[in-house]
Amino acid sequence: MFITLEGPEGSGKTSHIKPLAEWLDHLGHKVFATREPGGTAIGEQIRDVIHNLKNTEMHPRTEALLYQAARAQIVEQELRPRLASGYIVLCDRYFDSTLAYQGYGHQVIPLEQLRSVIQFATNGLKPDLTILLDLPVEVGIQRKANQQEWNRLDAFTLEFHQRVRDGYHQLVQQDPGRWRVIDANSDWLTIQENLRQLILTKLSSS
Repeated sequence: MFITLEGPEGSGKTSHIKPLAEWLDHLGHKVFATREPGGTAIGEQIRDVIHNLKNTEMHPRTEALLYQAARAQIVEQELRPRLASGYIVLCDRYFDSTLAYQGYGHQVIPLEQLRSVIQFATNGLKPDLTILLDLPVEVGIQRKANQQEWNRLDAFTLEFHQRVRDGYHQLVQQDPGRWRVIDANSDWLTIQENLRQLILTKLSSS
């Protein structure tokens, strides 16, 4: 089973992935947890380029294509082999981030063009469950500002990040069968418990 966590900056995705993986492992599942962009040696190098604050001249199309390059690598090197071996795969972001950020956020690239390059990069691999950790953008950016990792995308305007959040909600409406939404403007333990309940429900129905 392939499960992805999505959300605006500061929504807490990264802090929840490892505990979820440990919990699923204790339940007896084979689990693989990873992140995008990254998750492979090649992907991590691409991540450094995309997120580097010095790369202010990067065009949205360049940004989108770099994400797809990292994504193609992790899909073929890690995700498909793990899924074929019976793992539960947890991923911190996947292709919905491209639609939300490079599509709705930048408003430069038509969504259908993005969907086409995503299809090429993933070769059609879609999550079984995608969970949106949702919170107001001002809260998320403030959380991110208090952390050590502040990257090029974090530094975009609040208006950009609001378009990203709105974009996520449109994606939920377009594919409600795959998406579930959690209020991330809550305490960590409550969010973790809600994540576990959603995953258990999905596992029991598969």
